Amino acid sequence: MPKTTSVKDYIRTIVDFPHEGIMFRDVTTLFADPRGFRMAIDQLLHPYAGERIDKVVGLEARGFILGGAIAHQLSRGFVPVRKKGKLPAATIAEDYQLEYGEAVVEIHDDALSPGEKVLVVDDLLATGGTAAAGIKLCERLGAEIVGCAFIVDLPDLGGRKRLEAMGIDVHALCDYSGH
Repeated sequence: MPKTTSVKDYIRTIVDFPHEGIMFRDVTTLFADPRGFRMAIDQLLHPYAGERIDKVVGLEARGFILGGAIAHQLSRGFVPVRKKGKLPAATIAEDYQLEYGEAVVEIHDDALSPGEKVLVVDDLLATGGTAAAGIKLCERLGAEIVGCAFIVDLPDLGGRKRLEAMGIDVHALCDYSGH
């Protein structure tokens, strides 16, 4: 195996997935490697060292893997933001736009309390639609967003700029230009 010195070294690219012209950045290879996974969790947390974080919010679905590990590392609770209809108790919902159509994410209406400090995590930041919807849900419950942490940023798709325009601190471990 080649020498791996950064998180990016653990991520493989799948050409033409899920359809032609897409360069899919596959983080499952990062998750499968204990050293790479540990490096990612440590680096996702590093900018927030010393900050108060009460809960970690993970965006469906790979954000659950990262969020659970980060919450464990911090000895804090984990809160999932899920696709519509997947949470069992009372929820609040937020619509957002996809490339072709729209989607809805939800959070339990008692998952966060006013004033709680939240770190939002996911594997990839593209257009920022899912992250923005998750942030809005947290804020509707009165939580304060400490920041958003991602493994991969696709800057050409504008997600970072979108979240920063909302006043959100964005941290990504690596980026890939193009699609």
